[in-house]
Amino acid sequence: MDMQELVKNRIIELCAKKRWAYNALAVYSGIPRSTLKNIVNGKSGNTGIVTIKKLCDGLEISVADFFNTDEFRKMEQEIK
Repeated sequence: MDMQELVKNRIIELCAKKRWAYNALAVYSGIPRSTLKNIVNGKSGNTGIVTIKKLCDGLEISVADFFNTDEFRKMEQEIK
């Protein structure tokens, strides 16, 4: 699984945990709904760290918490 897929899945997981619709997350995060829709639908090729930080702020978690999953820890290094 690539990084973009992991980011997408983590957003879906966190929204489900809070029982939020994606639109609510977009509003709380201050990002356009279309941006979040593109991420969740896999149409965003590279979600930037600034966007992830805004999503974390909306979810009231740290960036470290966002990436603190087994899936992110198990990712292989991309450049060797």
